[in-house]
Amino acid sequence: MNKTELIDAMAADAGITKAAAKKALESFLGNVEGSLKKGNRVSLVGFGSWSVDHRKARDGRNPQTGQTIRIAAKNVVKFKAGAELSSAVN
Repeated sequence: MNKTELIDAMAADAGITKAAAKKALESFLGNVEGSLKKGNRVSLVGFGSWSVDHRKARDGRNPQTGQTIRIAAKNVVKFKAGAELSSAVN
């Protein structure tokens, strides 16, 4: 399912227009992004939680040449599925 299909499904399930569903989805995504940028965790009970983790700089290897390269430190987003979501897909 892509973003357009999700908007269509949200509109049909909620009985709202596609424009309203798109606005709601973009608001949700924007708020999750904003919270993660601040370093906060976003948790939806039963669905899952997003958090930001810091990866330290490390040495890697170029697979084509075998040359050692330095991989810079960066922040990464992690998602952990909740119990209800996990049981729904199993």
